[in-house]
Amino acid sequence: MKLEIQGENGDVIIESDVIAQFAGLSAIECFGIVGMATVNMKDGFVKLLRGDSVSKGVNVTVGEKNAISIDFHIIVAYGVSISTVAENLMSTVRYQVEEFTGMKVENINVFVEGVRVID
Repeated sequence: MKLEIQGENGDVIIESDVIAQFAGLSAIECFGIVGMATVNMKDGFVKLLRGDSVSKGVNVTVGEKNAISIDFHIIVAYGVSISTVAENLMSTVRYQVEEFTGMKVENINVFVEGVRVID
């Protein structure tokens, strides 16, 4: 899917993978998040993603009127409030993606796939 922005001087097209990469990098900077996760549906294992593969734990959908919906699959740090981490993630990513794209983020869904102790 693509996000299309029409301007005076021409059109700008942003691939949803670019938004997913940006949103993933913004998310892992939030306190309490160890990393993004991917779930193997065949055997139910969760894999921690780091570095360039963070976008695999993010699903971006561009709807009508270029409204952006983002799904995150995350692993949180042990001992933190999951609801607080999720609220922080949603507000931080919403602000940063809206500033980055100039478009409205309609909703953000957070799926906590695991908990990990930070060394």
